[in-house]
Amino acid sequence: MIKSLSVRTPKRTCFINITAEVARAVHDLGVVDGSITVYIPHTTAAVTINESADPDVMRDIDVGLSNLIPHVGDYRHAEGNSDAHIKSSLLGSSEIVFVVDGELVLGTWQGVFFCEFDGPRTRTVLVGSSDSVS
Repeated sequence: MIKSLSVRTPKRTCFINITAEVARAVHDLGVVDGSITVYIPHTTAAVTINESADPDVMRDIDVGLSNLIPHVGDYRHAEGNSDAHIKSSLLGSSEIVFVVDGELVLGTWQGVFFCEFDGPRTRTVLVGSSDSVS
């Protein structure tokens, strides 16, 4: 069982809180107890779980990644987006989230973020489960 979500990113690099959309997908899939996987089928985007209460946290992650992996560098990939591939690989293409009583199990401050490193684009997020459903 898989639900596909569409995310439109407004700029080259951004972090979009998709927690509500993932929770809706859990409901639509009928997942009651178990886990879901949030998967990003793109090589220049990622997903992460981090603080959602203070937007400065995601801004700081963006700045930190940009300092570690600058947009322009001694890269050979001809498309000019090598930094996006590296950032995507570091953060990863999937997250597993537990579901109890039909609700995402996240910490008080946690949210699920779509991470864009080569936008603006329209991207796909897949939410899937093989666990118990209603």
